Amino acid sequence: MTSISILFVCMGNICRSPLAEAIFRHLVTEAGLTGRFTIDSAGTGGWHEGEPPDRRSVATAQRHGIDIAGLRGRRIQPADFNSFELILAMDRDNLATLGKIAPPEANIRLFGDAALGTGEDIPDPYYGGPDGFELVYTRLLTGCSSLLEALGVERASCSGNTSSVR
Repeated sequence: MTSISILFVCMGNICRSPLAEAIFRHLVTEAGLTGRFTIDSAGTGGWHEGEPPDRRSVATAQRHGIDIAGLRGRRIQPADFNSFELILAMDRDNLATLGKIAPPEANIRLFGDAALGTGEDIPDPYYGGPDGFELVYTRLLTGCSSLLEALGVERASCSGNTSSVR
């Protein structure tokens, strides 16, 4: 079976993209397809390189049975454009930044287009409260589930509270 490589990208790689990485990885694991995917996340900026995800992202993921505390922020590297078949930007600003630094053959798409089919940006919850992180989690879970299905994989069944929406 061929492996599919996906990179989720936001601005600092501490809020949205690590959540997307962990949610998608969780869905893939639950579907028994771990060997079929390479999944990672990165930021367009390097402000948080080496740092763990934002504590509010960690808490939100934990409430849904997903542990992201071990992830570390990193900035996107030129090699990523060749290493990942699909690069998903969380919003139009990051999409534009990626478009300026990527080679023309890179497959960069807006998460809201590729995963949700709505064209929406996934809002940056960094300057808000817990409700913003919960909203982001919900949108990412919906999109990641749809993305897994769109990639020709039978929809992953979410057990436990992972699929819960508050």
